[in-house]
Amino acid sequence: MGPSSVPPASPPLAVSREFFCPCPLGVEDLLAEEVRGAGAETVAVTRAGVRFRGSIETALRVCLWSRVASRVLLPLATFEAPTPEALYAGAASIPWEEHLDITRTLAVQANLSASRVTHNAYAALKVKDAIVDRQREQCGGRSSIRPVRPHVKVDLHIHRDVATISLDLSGEALSHRGYRVQGGEAPLRENLGAAMLLRAGWPDLARQGAPLLDPMCGTGTLLIEGALIAGEIAPGLTRHYFGFLGWEQFPRELWLRVVREARAHAAAKRGQIPRIIGADADPGAVAAAVANAAAAGLADVVKTVVRPIAELTPPEGVAGGLVVVNPPYGHRLGRGGDLEALYTT
Repeated sequence: MGPSSVPPASPPLAVSREFFCPCPLGVEDLLAEEVRGAGAETVAVTRAGVRFRGSIETALRVCLWSRVASRVLLPLATFEAPTPEALYAGAASIPWEEHLDITRTLAVQANLSASRVTHNAYAALKVKDAIVDRQREQCGGRSSIRPVRPHVKVDLHIHRDVATISLDLSGEALSHRGYRVQGGEAPLRENLGAAMLLRAGWPDLARQGAPLLDPMCGTGTLLIEGALIAGEIAPGLTRHYFGFLGWEQFPRELWLRVVREARAHAAAKRGQIPRIIGADADPGAVAAAVANAAAAGLADVVKTVVRPIAELTPPEGVAGGLVVVNPPYGHRLGRGGDLEALYTT
């Protein structure tokens, strides 16, 4: 298969397209359930990801609602790329003028494995060159490069000399919810925190009114993700940046409708959030948890106190619920004797 295999671009918004969502290992089944809930027509679980077909609206809903996905990718072309020249030719065959205006910025991220093209940065550079050369030819100008939060981010994946070039509709990892205004030394990634809670059966417990307790809450990731799940609040509502916002085919009115629906749903369900309680021995971590909860709009439901785990007692009036904890394990926190003493406690 060569560059001639590049599919036609710009199908109507309602047309079914193929998407790929990478995710952390071990949560693929959770992600598959999420994309089905967003309206995906066909879903295939792969290693560390899920492929699905659906409309652009489906992809936007996954960007807004997925709690465990890392990204949402829209493949534009797949072709053989055993050499840098083949990679350039395949990338140059994509009608970039239908995806990227020359006044908007661009970044290319590459990931290579088991291929003759072996250098990520060089491969990304060849794709970037192909894009801007085509822009000059078709539009008389070219996009500037902006590595962080560009208008359009292009994802390149080459495995066994087969390249797939995609638009990264998420733009940056979906685990970046936007509420982490203060971080700790070793914060838990938000999508992993959400996966822990989903695996623990938290949605059903929350619907029954059971409280959530994290006795080593750190900067509050598990507490905030727990409140978002319990209140059926889309985790993307606190984000201000997505990769599709600068895409030429971005359906602005459709996105605004999807966001309005999510906000209305969150307002209607907020009252069902049960008690969310956190404690930590570090006053700085608790202060960060308070700030992060406020940034997520959850200051009134996420409650934290400074308290070492040795003084942990059940919250007053609570007969049962879910205790969830991400303790230090000696990699970045809790080295040496401190870790042994903590686990003994």
